[in-house]
Amino acid sequence: MGHPEARELPAIEGGRPVREDFLVFGAPLIEDEEISEVVETLKSGWLSTGPRTKRFEREFAEYVGAAHAVATNSCTAAMHLALLANGIGPGDEVIVPSMTFSATANVVEHVGARPVFADSVADGFNIDPLEIRDRITPRTRAVIPVHFAGLPCAMDEINAIARERGLLVIEDAAHAAGAEYHGRRIGGLGNVTAFSFYVTKNLCTAEGGMVVADNEALAGRIRVLSLHGMDIGAWHRYAKQGRQHYEIVVPGFKYNMTDLAAALGLCQLRKLDRFIKVRQEYARILTAELSDLNELILPRDVTDHRHAWHLYPVMVRLERLRTGRDGVTTALIAENIGIGVHFRPLHLHPFYRQKYGYREGMLPRAEFIGERVFSLPLSPKLSLDDVRSIVRAVRKVTIHYRA
Repeated sequence: MGHPEARELPAIEGGRPVREDFLVFGAPLIEDEEISEVVETLKSGWLSTGPRTKRFEREFAEYVGAAHAVATNSCTAAMHLALLANGIGPGDEVIVPSMTFSATANVVEHVGARPVFADSVADGFNIDPLEIRDRITPRTRAVIPVHFAGLPCAMDEINAIARERGLLVIEDAAHAAGAEYHGRRIGGLGNVTAFSFYVTKNLCTAEGGMVVADNEALAGRIRVLSLHGMDIGAWHRYAKQGRQHYEIVVPGFKYNMTDLAAALGLCQLRKLDRFIKVRQEYARILTAELSDLNELILPRDVTDHRHAWHLYPVMVRLERLRTGRDGVTTALIAENIGIGVHFRPLHLHPFYRQKYGYREGMLPRAEFIGERVFSLPLSPKLSLDDVRSIVRAVRKVTIHYRA
């Protein structure tokens, strides 16, 4: 792909957009198999938690190499249940990265504990293990590493710190279905791992999540908490071989996955490795075609892990542009390229500033990222022409706004 350096007028300033139709950010690839499976589920008469959900749990646990899996209606629910089942609550502290989605810290608040924010590594987005060590207090019970964009955290270092200090490791793998760390799939490295199957994720069930664990008793507590605290679920109450009566053993939640969602998940799971290969190839193309733009900082890959490439996060070099990150993203949207912003650091949001006194300057690396980062579309639904249009738009906008 040639790269003429002449400045083109961006669409936002009256030029012609690089494409006629809008490229939606994070659209999933839904094929005939998913549609057929959902239709068969509708015909089966079993729409809520039932046989497909149970099969999805078994197959997902086998895929990631975990002993047990409990399907939920979101990753947020999965993390909430993981904290509750481990007895984390008022008076406890949980170390979380500031550079993550709000759910990672919100669930800590939900159980009455305090989220303690940690900074990112110097050369990326993931939590810095040294930051974890520095923020441990006598109240610290757990750490929640987030595999940002699908790139695994430094789990050897994090697990070593956790063992040394007696902490739980609850992995937030919302971005990381299919990622691998030293040849092992994410899902079997910590005490418990939560996954997201939201519509933009590598594996999509529209809405949904999964919590996996090797400890049978822990998985059992999570399962009971996930459905009102009943000692048996609907599959065991209403199936022919089930029993009619149940008992509430704890005041639980309505966090179960439906068979309609699991029908999508079963199909998507079989395609996950193929989807990741497409994401890897598109990420390679984006890096190759944009790497000469010194105004941008592109995401790094690694050779000893498998990056799931849920996101392709880019940062702008503010000193080399005549506009900021929001100027660039607004101009890209005008070119009909959907973008995402992942994320504004959590410690700078009003709730956490007001409750805990966080302020600018406290986590400088997360703040550096938050001021500069945006994500480009990356999905197996994209065609090569779509990827080329992304490249053209980014080059057009970046070159126009060069300082």
